[in-house]
Amino acid sequence: MTGNTPVSGQYVSDELREGVIALARDAAAAILQVYDSEFAVEHKDDASPLTAADLAAHHCIVDGLARLTPDIPVLSEESATVPTAQRRAWSRLWLVDPLDGTREFVKRNGEFTVNIALIEDGVAVFGVVQAPVTGALWHGGAALGAFRRDGSGADNGSDQPLQVRNPARAPLRVAASRSHRDARTTAFMEKMGEVEAIGLGSSLKFCTLAEGGMDIYPRFGPTSEWDTAAGQCVLEGAGGAVLDPRGRPLRYNQRDTLLNGDFIALGDTSLPWREWVSGRV
Repeated sequence: MTGNTPVSGQYVSDELREGVIALARDAAAAILQVYDSEFAVEHKDDASPLTAADLAAHHCIVDGLARLTPDIPVLSEESATVPTAQRRAWSRLWLVDPLDGTREFVKRNGEFTVNIALIEDGVAVFGVVQAPVTGALWHGGAALGAFRRDGSGADNGSDQPLQVRNPARAPLRVAASRSHRDARTTAFMEKMGEVEAIGLGSSLKFCTLAEGGMDIYPRFGPTSEWDTAAGQCVLEGAGGAVLDPRGRPLRYNQRDTLLNGDFIALGDTSLPWREWVSGRV
């Protein structure tokens, strides 16, 4: 991806793309400093965990985006108290999860990410997902393609283009907990025929779909908008989709709530997912 690439009437320049990637990597480094220490775990009002790593990554990204794009506001999980009327007036914004998968971070299983997405008129158009432990980074958007970047240094790593597995083949590989699967996901999977369940945390599920390592990620239950926006960009860039039960792509900052409803993330969009989800519309 070179030069200025049109996105929804705007442009994602090389400079902006690389600037956001650098911020994601800086945030990952800040997270790992805490990860390698004896850190404390607090809990927010909704009982979700909070660590010094969440806050360090938050400040790194928010401060960096203010320098890169001072005219674009930032909505981060750790600063989500912006009044609804104010944020709904934003036609463009950065949607950030500084540490997606804090529970995975606390478990020290490595399955957590940094998520940064650019939203334009409700559409997630450009996203970056960074995995601090492995160093892998994914970036892209529906109009940009999707890429994985491993490595850094003088060449900043090389981009490998991504493509979903299409057509999908049995056994379908499904993002679903092996040991703590909810009843709705179980009922969905029972309609699919031969499947292989793959447990994976955070937005890594979207990136694995984009790489062709999984076929479908059904989610029945609330997630926050910052959990999905960057991963949706990567998956759409690789040819997949993130759809609500009526087949509409997920949209952002369009409602009073910042919670997503149910969704299906797909690699091969021709899969008969509507039959599997019937009765849940």
